[in-house]
Amino acid sequence: VGFELDHLGVAVRTLEEGLKFYRALGFSEMPIEEVATEQVRVGFLRLANSAAIELLEATSDESPIAKFIAKRGPGIHHVCLRVKGIDDVVVRLKAAGVRLINETPRPGAHDCRVVFVHPASTGGVLLELSEGN
Repeated sequence: VGFELDHLGVAVRTLEEGLKFYRALGFSEMPIEEVATEQVRVGFLRLANSAAIELLEATSDESPIAKFIAKRGPGIHHVCLRVKGIDDVVVRLKAAGVRLINETPRPGAHDCRVVFVHPASTGGVLLELSEGN
């Protein structure tokens, strides 16, 4: 199983506020998308020959992003690794005693399937595993 760095997720109060800085730098934006399962709107900024930056805006006060911002303020929320064979990776992680936030892949942005690994198992970093586009 191979892994690649896909993106860094950054929690923002509003996408417009977050995008303002990256627009000033001239980053190219992808269309804004809503991910209902995560209660967020996301704006991806693609970097040439590199991972992306994903800005995350809560669409509900119950969203994990809203809770994150309330507790820690805006900032880096997670690191995402692109993986092939996510179901096999989940089985392997569970067998190794890794704490997963969701054990069944669920829909993510860009029609991907995602699983989140709890920071308790990663040295303090929320890790997203993503399979798909």
